[in-house]
Order: sequence, then structure tokens, then C-alpha cells
Amino acid sequence: MQTSIAAFGKRTLRALTKQKAVIAILAMLILMLFFKTNFYTSYNLLSILKDAAVNEIIAFGVTLTVIAAGCDLSVGGVMCLSGIVSIQLMNGGMNMWLAILVAVLVGALVGFINGFLVVQQKTEAFIITLGMGMLIKGVNQQLTDAHPVSCTNMEFMKIANGKIGGVVPNLAIYMIVIGLLTYALLRYTSYGRNLYALGGDYDVAKYSGINVIATKWTAFILSGALAAVAGVLLSSKLNTGSSIYGDDTALMVNCGVVVGGTSFAGGVGGIMQSFVGLMVLQLLTNCMNMLGIAPYLQQVCQGVVIVAIIWLDCFGRKRKREDV
Repeated sequence: MQTSIAAFGKRTLRALTKQKAVIAILAMLILMLFFKTNFYTSYNLLSILKDAAVNEIIAFGVTLTVIAAGCDLSVGGVMCLSGIVSIQLMNGGMNMWLAILVAVLVGALVGFINGFLVVQQKTEAFIITLGMGMLIKGVNQQLTDAHPVSCTNMEFMKIANGKIGGVVPNLAIYMIVIGLLTYALLRYTSYGRNLYALGGDYDVAKYSGINVIATKWTAFILSGALAAVAGVLLSSKLNTGSSIYGDDTALMVNCGVVVGGTSFAGGVGGIMQSFVGLMVLQLLTNCMNMLGIAPYLQQVCQGVVIVAIIWLDCFGRKRKREDV
């Protein structure tokens, strides 16, 4: 009995040391036990999920591109664009759900263009998507004249601001459902297996019969569409569309994905890892707000945590290779 318990403990410890982001979350949860705050209240814990939902949904799409050895830095611009488009269409008299559908299709179109340039034209994903994000921000400013746009349809606010049973935020439910669907896509479909294969070795995947162009291209389309969904939900939450909402989103989401263990080298990681990585950043922000840490110091702390986790992960992999 004692032997089995010891073996279980060793397996658990080994699993935790492989996932540095989980250790960071546990450390923060333990740390907050020593301070008198409202951290351990149902309201705050549900607020953490609600506040993380938008970036988590974007991260689920970005994860697909990163697994395929790419990245998507245009998601911040797409998030803002979809919110602005949906609100302006509704203010113009279009049916709410049709306006949302058009906004999501606009995001998918941006992903289609990104995929065409990165996959079909064989350009660098980092540069192309970064430039696309800058381009879209300019478009957003033109559409709004650099001013926030409010929605006149009050039903739109209810999409993101409602609660299931008066307790669980709608945003948290959307995040969980989309996360499970994306997880199933990667885990249980041939598309997911092909995505991992081409991320691991593009040429081997190509010569094994996988349609690598269509597979990787689709990842960018899905990333754009999910960023658009997140943008619609954010605009619903705030009842406003603005060109400045996504200024830091792309970098934070891509950092969170990597912190969770999804490597830019491709072929490694998944939805659960990205969820944990983004949750580290959201939990860290919440803890620092609870402790009253100044905003500029919060950025320093976030940078330190991101660098530390990635360094420890790389150091652990290096030691493992040396041991072999």
C-alpha cells in the first residue's frame, strides 16, 4: 500500500515538474492564503474565469497555428474589428445574429488571407501576422474615427453579461464549450493528428500524404474566426467597440500559449496547456490587484514570471537531452 502511494506521489511530482505553469498557479494559490483578501470567494474565482474568457478563446485558435509551427499576431486587431463591425451593422438596422455572423466571417477572411500569405506564399508568419495586425488597427480607426462605438441594441449586452442560474457567467460557459470543441478537434480527428504531424516535421508530413497546405491554412482561418468570436463577446460585455482594445492582446495571448507549453517549434502542446498558460497570467493579474500592487510594477512581475517559466522549461528540456 505504501509502495503504491509512493509511486503515485512520484508520478504526480514528475507530471508537475514537466508543467511549470501548473507550479506557478499552485504557488500563487498558496501565497494568497497568507493575505487577508477576498481572493478565496466564489465571486472572485468566477470573475477570474470571466475575465480570462476572451483571451482564452483567442488562445484556443492561436494554439492551432503554433502547433503548426506558426503564430498569429493579428488576433488583437481581428478582435477589435469583429466587435466594431457587429455593432455598426446592428446600429444600421441589421439583425443581431446576422451581424454577429458577418463579423465572425470577417475574422475568418483575415485568417484566410494570413494563411494564403504564410502557407501558400511561404512567408514568415511572425512578420505577416504582425503587419496584418497593424493594418487592421488602421482600418479599425478609420471605421470608428478613433472613437468608441456604442451599441443601440440592448439585447446585445445580454449575450456576454448574463449568468447561468444567476451564478456562472455566460462568458465562462462560452470559453469552456469552445475549449472542449477545439480540444476534441485536436485530440479525436484526423485533422488534429495531421496538424501535429506537420508541426513536428513539415517535409515528412508532406511526403506521407498529408495535405499540409490545406491543413495549416485552415489553422489560420480558425484562429481568425475564434478571435472574431472573442471580439464579439468582448464588445457585448462592454457594449462598445473600440480600436484600442487589442493593443496588447496578441502578445499576451501568444506568450500565454508558450508559457503553457505549446512550443513555437511546432508539433508540441495543446488546448489544455494553453488554457493553463493564459490562466497563469490572469491569476497573476488578479493576485496583484488584490494585493494593491501598482500597475507599472504589475508589468514587471508579469515579465519576470513569463521569462522564468519559459527559461525553466527550456533548462529542463536541455538537462533531459544531456541525460540521454
